[in-house]
Amino acid sequence: MVTNTERNGTTIFVDADACPVKQEIISAAMKYSLPYIFIASYAHKSSKHDERWIYVDPDKESADLFIMNHVQKNDIVVTQDIGLASLVLPKHVFAISPRGKEYKEEAIQTALDFRYLAAKARRRGKYEKGPKPFTEHDRQSFINNFEEILSNIVIK
Repeated sequence: MVTNTERNGTTIFVDADACPVKQEIISAAMKYSLPYIFIASYAHKSSKHDERWIYVDPDKESADLFIMNHVQKNDIVVTQDIGLASLVLPKHVFAISPRGKEYKEEAIQTALDFRYLAAKARRRGKYEKGPKPFTEHDRQSFINNFEEILSNIVIK
C-alpha cells in the first residue's frame, strides 16, 4: 500500500476500472521515470496485474476515495469522473480525462453543474444518447496532453 510518507515526487494515479488508455499511461510514465498506480474494484481483478495495481471494494466511490486520500501536490490523476477531479484539484493535483481533457479548477464548477443538470433530467426520465465512442483522435489527444503535463512537471 502506498502512503503519503513513503514517496517523494509525482505519482500518477489512474481510476482504472474503465480506463481505455492504460498502455499509454504506462509508456509515458516509463519515459519520464514516474511511478504509476492503477486503482480498480475487486470486481475487475485479473491475474495478469502486478504490484502497481491496487484493488478496492466494489462500492461506487471506493476507488475515488482511495485516490483522494493518497494524492499529494503535483500528482496526476487520470479519471473520467468529474466529481473526483473536483476533489483533487484543490490539492494542487493535475487531473486529466482519458480523452485528453485537462480539468482546471476555474472550470470544474461549470462541469459539475452540467453533470447535475443531466442527472436531474435522467431522474425525470429524459435520457441523452450517452457518451460518444472512444476514438483514435481521443487517444491521441490524451497522449499529447498527458505528455505536456508530464514534461512540465519533470522540468520544474
